[in-house]
Amino acid sequence: MALAAKLQLRQSQSLVMTPQLMQSIRLLQFTHVELERFIDDEIERNPLLERAEPQDDAASDQAQKNDVEPEAAADGDWFESETAWSAEAISEKLDSSLENLFPDDPGTSERLGPDLTAQWKSASGHGSTTSSEGLDAGDMAATAITLRDHVGEQVALAFADPAARLIAGELADGLDEAGYMRADMAEIAARLGTDAAAMAKVLAVCQTFEPAGLFARDLAECLSLQLAVRDRLDPAMKALIANLELLARRDFQTLKRICGVDEEDLLDMLAEIRALDPRPGTAFSVGASDAIVADVEVRAANDGSWTIELNAETLPRVLVDHIYFAQVSPHAKNQVEKDFLAECLQNANWLTRSLDQRAKTILKVASEIVRQQDAFLVHGVRHLKPLNLRTVADAIGMHESTVSRVTANKYMLTPRGVFELRYFFTASIAASGGGDAHSSEAVRDRIKQLIDEEKPADVLSDDAIVDMLRESGVDIARRTVAKYREGMNIPSSVQRRREKRALASAGR
Repeated sequence: MALAAKLQLRQSQSLVMTPQLMQSIRLLQFTHVELERFIDDEIERNPLLERAEPQDDAASDQAQKNDVEPEAAADGDWFESETAWSAEAISEKLDSSLENLFPDDPGTSERLGPDLTAQWKSASGHGSTTSSEGLDAGDMAATAITLRDHVGEQVALAFADPAARLIAGELADGLDEAGYMRADMAEIAARLGTDAAAMAKVLAVCQTFEPAGLFARDLAECLSLQLAVRDRLDPAMKALIANLELLARRDFQTLKRICGVDEEDLLDMLAEIRALDPRPGTAFSVGASDAIVADVEVRAANDGSWTIELNAETLPRVLVDHIYFAQVSPHAKNQVEKDFLAECLQNANWLTRSLDQRAKTILKVASEIVRQQDAFLVHGVRHLKPLNLRTVADAIGMHESTVSRVTANKYMLTPRGVFELRYFFTASIAASGGGDAHSSEAVRDRIKQLIDEEKPADVLSDDAIVDMLRESGVDIARRTVAKYREGMNIPSSVQRRREKRALASAGR
């Protein structure tokens, strides 16, 4: 059989993901902050895009100006000219002289006039000229002290020797946000050309800094430093600190034997441990926490239904400047410039359509979630229904992956609080009597309530919780109860019984 090269023409169809289609899919899963950042980048690249500003801003500013200026004129034209701020004018308006106002420096009356005028104009917005030396509220506001600044001040006071101060500065650079010293002591010693003894000496001094617990290398050392300041680091407390893993497991019997104390003393020691700060450096954290901005708002309507609206703050307002395109397109010098303008117009139109489609998709998915979880909004978490992505996707005629992208990092403001859209999608747990299935989130809440209501003499085991849930119509396995309990950081029945008995005996 001879081999030969042939040319064949074949026609086929395939789904191709264009760059614009891929970008449209990405827009669905963007958060509000990510979307704003993406739009800012697009506006910077595309001259035909611009943000739509509120129409009434200019009118409101003009109205405020019209309201303020007559009042200022009625008050006597305080900002009308620099001559109005002469010493004589101030004396007339204040019905007193500057010598009475500033008795410690009576000779400043002539000197304060023009400078004070410029500062008042700069601070109040009056006048057409600005001065770099004018009053600025931002300059007068106190800046937040960082952990590095706080430690640096104490290093300067604690060490007179430049070499020790240099070592302390290197150790301070190794502090993390919690105040723990994460730097490698051996590496710092080799880099600075010093020995381990000098490093340990400087570290011992740094560990006396305020707040207590800084420069600790682990949790046990952090707690020990704080207890030493309180003069409570006795042998029993040292034994307790050395066995924190037993404390985490609530093995109080073993701790009493190791520490050599009775139950009452152990409870007092545990109270002292709880009063300590395991992260002393977080008091100087300057990182700003981003507040959650709801993408959808749900309110109760007068007819008993729900009003679902998109949050206007999360909706970017982007316009295509067709007027500018019409002005510059006739002046394109070559085909490259024409292609650039055509591409900018196409991208701008695509972005506005994609943003509009994104908003409609979010609203459609949120509306279906509210329809499915109406009982939760009315009665609470116990009435949260099992729900999955496919159910919502089939109801609104979209693909399951689209619903997954829409519900990622999106939040809904309801009368019961702010919830992530993913919160409403929970697993299904069968009913013992063959009725409607139960939501896993509702079952978790029921387990937590049963454990909160248990008495020290009658602590519920996982098997007992399973029996009680089955009596109320929830068919659940013991391992599932244990998994939910551990997920809520609730200890086992043995640990809870031990702890509650100890607390009860201490209360007596």
